[in-house]
Amino acid sequence: MSSPLRICLIDDDVSARESLERVLLGEGYEVASYPDGTRGLTAALEEDFDCVLTDLRMPGVSGLELIDTLRDDLPNLPVVLMTAHGTTETAIEATRRGAFDYILKPFEMEELFPVLARATAAGRRGREKIALGAEPPREIAMVGQSRAMQSVYKEIGRVAEKPVSILILGETGTGKELVARALWQHGDRKGQAFVAFNCAAIPSNLLESELFGHERGAFTGAETRRIGRFEQADRGTLFLDEIGDLSLETQAKLLRVLQERVISRVGGRESIPVDVRVMAATHRDLPALVASGKFREDLWYRLNVVVITLPPLRERREDIPALVKYFIARHGADLGGVAAVQPAALKFIAAQPWPGNVRQLENVVKRMLLGAHGYLITEDMARAALTQGPNGAATESPGRTLAVICQEALARARTEPGAGAIPTVFGAVERELLAQAHSLTMGNITQMAQLLGWSRLTVREKLKLHGLRAESSGASDAAE
Repeated sequence: MSSPLRICLIDDDVSARESLERVLLGEGYEVASYPDGTRGLTAALEEDFDCVLTDLRMPGVSGLELIDTLRDDLPNLPVVLMTAHGTTETAIEATRRGAFDYILKPFEMEELFPVLARATAAGRRGREKIALGAEPPREIAMVGQSRAMQSVYKEIGRVAEKPVSILILGETGTGKELVARALWQHGDRKGQAFVAFNCAAIPSNLLESELFGHERGAFTGAETRRIGRFEQADRGTLFLDEIGDLSLETQAKLLRVLQERVISRVGGRESIPVDVRVMAATHRDLPALVASGKFREDLWYRLNVVVITLPPLRERREDIPALVKYFIARHGADLGGVAAVQPAALKFIAAQPWPGNVRQLENVVKRMLLGAHGYLITEDMARAALTQGPNGAATESPGRTLAVICQEALARARTEPGAGAIPTVFGAVERELLAQAHSLTMGNITQMAQLLGWSRLTVREKLKLHGLRAESSGASDAAE
């Protein structure tokens, strides 16, 4: 099984610390608690934690001093602050210095849990190394020895330490964030923060605030100052995924930041210098967007200094067996046992079109592991996993074509008055599209809406209508 997420808990209030520790242990976290900042900081520097949860005002090393030290020595270890209402401005200052987030006391556990979930996930990702071309069984890796992937590895090595902007192109699910993380880990800023942000996961009216931050009172609901992604990534690397989804207005402001290396928070007048290496990615055709006036030409040229293009999985089929074995080794212990694969199953898998690329392949391998229970994965299991819907129910069989569905609907309409063929056929097609989109995006509502051309509200309503499970609208966006 994968190791539990580890939290370093620091609070001089004995009662609050012990209560928090009990609750967090009950939630499955591994917790090490300390009564003051001095001992907590020593532990955070010497041990492996996924997150630090600390009070702000403590004897010895204060929360602010702890933030400063960890920012310099462990910039990818998220720190979540707990603070009373009277110290909000201090918490904001700590966030500006590099804290992941803060929560005001007194708080309900329901407020803390989502913050900790984001922080520990970010901390675990920050500690995972990206291996190039290797197949370590329990580490995140870019797997494949095909010529196409060898070219990608060479390009990463060639430009990782160069002070230039990098644009990563590729279809959805090809692993663009893995490339960005590899560039960061092999670059000269590997000791500083890596901040990933999905431009498509945030409503357009909030994008500017997310990127550049905002001042208190800048708009309705802006009750405190917010530090944006550029300030969070200062001295480090900012990865902007799906940059083709930015509005023209936000594109103009991003271009200014890239040119002048300063930002202004929404509602603020201060120009704040930032030193950030920007990497961007998209699955969209940016030259076509430029030609249609939907993407600024000057921003395109600014980003288009170095371009790394990831091949779709169908263009490197020779890597599929290695990818299957890698995902089995990586997920097998958590999903029923590390299973062997029948050669016929591998051959069948390698012959598929894989429109969702490596992400879709990983999902299918997980389904096969659940069905194999640690034994042999057969071709039948692979076929079943490829046609399985998001709730465990099989989707339409590949042999049951649209023509057959139409014939059945027309036959039913002839014998059952009022059973019109069009609603039946359209409903079957709609459900199949939803199931396929759900599989490709791992249930990400925002990405499903983009694929299907619907609003997120419509996607949720359609999923409910067809009995499919709605997942997170943005939690897994950074997985691409």
